[in-house]
Amino acid sequence: MTVVTDVIVVGGGVIGLTTAVTLAERGARVRVWSRDPAGATTSAVAGALWWPYRIEPADRVGAWSLATLAVYERLAAAPEETGVRLVPGLHGGERFAALGAWAAELRGAVEVPEGLRVTLPLLDMPVHLAWLERRLTAAGGAVERRAVAGFDEAAEVSPVVVNCTGLGAAGLVPDAGVRPVRGQLVLVENPGIDEWFTRADPGSAATTYFFPQPGRLVLGGTAEADDPRPEPDPGTAREIVARCAVVRPEIAGARVLGHRVGLRPAREAGVRIEAEPLRDGGRLVHNYGHGGAGVTVAWGCARAAAALVG
Repeated sequence: MTVVTDVIVVGGGVIGLTTAVTLAERGARVRVWSRDPAGATTSAVAGALWWPYRIEPADRVGAWSLATLAVYERLAAAPEETGVRLVPGLHGGERFAALGAWAAELRGAVEVPEGLRVTLPLLDMPVHLAWLERRLTAAGGAVERRAVAGFDEAAEVSPVVVNCTGLGAAGLVPDAGVRPVRGQLVLVENPGIDEWFTRADPGSAATTYFFPQPGRLVLGGTAEADDPRPEPDPGTAREIVARCAVVRPEIAGARVLGHRVGLRPAREAGVRIEAEPLRDGGRLVHNYGHGGAGVTVAWGCARAAAALVG
């Protein structure tokens, strides 16, 4: 039996799945081709606090982020199903004056001497990715485990291909501006912390953050450009725990549950959302280069890409 497909989305992380859901719920017949299960993608490792972090272009990120925030605020009504919760916390050292115009839309955000206090969406990514797959299936779409060597493979079975391959875009497009930014995390038993915390050091690859997730506390982190190492570094892990324990001393004695490494798909020119022709009249729509903020802009970027599908 021939499967009729309007769109092939290549890439099964949060960007690919969110884009596929958006298209399917608009009536398109969509299949996602993903080399890895959703739980094995970079998205599954994400911390994943909503915040426009390490992402460009600045003139578009705000609108994408706010559109996504509105969706997450609705999804937070069913956190066990969607993986989205609204959690209070502190951005250490942050000030409204240093942020974009989008920050004026943050309800309840308050500057305090320590930084910016605000309640934001915090996502349990394995749960959220599984929910996206179920939502896609309910809309008539499907996810297939399939690696591709080029987009022409998808164009042979679909008139439109959407490129949501993240780091894979470096070789598939090819795009020499795509580069990995390594992030390392430590998972520990939660010693009773119910608020998130972040603090960035602009002059260092090290950041300090902790996110309370169901069954664990996620500690971070790093932002090591052009470092493709997938293995956790024991010395880095100890430094992460020590930095977090300066903020909350009880973290120092928390039992370690595991270590994670994710490679953020950064792009020198920022997020790329644009269309180009494929052979035989097909269309290739790009949606990649989201750096450390794919979760933050997922729905806004999905809608922008869907508008180019036509």
